[in-house]
Amino acid sequence: MDEMFMKEALLLAQQAALAGEVPVGCVVTLGDQIVGRGQNRRETGKSALLHAELEAIAQACQTLGGWRLWQCTLYVTLEPCPMCAGAILNARIPRVVFGAKDPKAGSCGSVVDLFSYPYNHHPQVIGGVLEEPCSQILTRFFQRLRKTKQKKDSL
Repeated sequence: MDEMFMKEALLLAQQAALAGEVPVGCVVTLGDQIVGRGQNRRETGKSALLHAELEAIAQACQTLGGWRLWQCTLYVTLEPCPMCAGAILNARIPRVVFGAKDPKAGSCGSVVDLFSYPYNHHPQVIGGVLEEPCSQILTRFFQRLRKTKQKKDSL
């Protein structure tokens, strides 16, 4: 099940990349149903708040009619940042599955583990699900971005 839902998140990451966004995708599930989907939209929306996780959590809350997602699982292609980890805590999501680690902002163990602090909620975290394709989409995106910048700089 984890790989199947991570593949759905990867499809959203690919859509984000096509839109010129950092390719991160996220789905929130309740049992075997997707109740929320999200992708990075920071560039197109001109907002630091438009992370894939926040979009998926907001949609799941609307779908389910409440802010407590206590029976849901969140799948995301990149380890959540501090803002998204905070949203996961506040939504009471009990299980988080991510693909690639984020050595710069990962808040589920890479830089810090916010879920280990004495908050009133402690999600289970499973990392490395489809890690290779989740990492590759990010690597390819940033390689293309650097090449494009180099071409612009040489003109």
